[in-house]
Amino acid sequence: MIEAELKARVHAPEAVMRQLDARATARVEVYRDTYYDRPDGLLDMGDQELRVRTVHGVDSTRTLLTFKDARVDEVSGSKPEYETVVADGEAAHAVLRGLGYIPVIAFEKRCRNYEFEARGRQLLATLVRVPEIDGTFLEIETHVEEAELAAALDDIRAVLADLGIGSQDLTKETYTGAVADRRR
Repeated sequence: MIEAELKARVHAPEAVMRQLDARATARVEVYRDTYYDRPDGLLDMGDQELRVRTVHGVDSTRTLLTFKDARVDEVSGSKPEYETVVADGEAAHAVLRGLGYIPVIAFEKRCRNYEFEARGRQLLATLVRVPEIDGTFLEIETHVEEAELAAALDDIRAVLADLGIGSQDLTKETYTGAVADRRR
């Protein structure tokens, strides 16, 4: 499945949050992400990502192992995504290190997640703050077959427009890149 996703900088986060609160109940979570690569950087060179994410919610904590393959759409940066829940986050880190992968960057994301249906699609909208990066971001995503990607992205653009976010606010800047730049 392809993660059809668009990300935008949000200039009026409180207004967007109110609109999203009217659509769905927010799930407030803190993500602790660690990205891995081979020592030779082969994943990065291949536009691939390998991540262990620990999600701390109000009532629970879970860990996800995610692999994202190379992007299939240059404009949005949408990628095939494979993700699974792992029972033991520390074991997942140990397995990856044992296989020769090295952690290349780790950081925290503070998220308000909203799941709702719009334009006939199940969407996940996430308001994101990364303490090391200025600003608030909004990601809206859905999972589709590659043949549906263009239509799904059009639907996501329409939802963004409904929220007052225009195409000029879209960004392909990655959190990993922004955090790495900030740390330099």
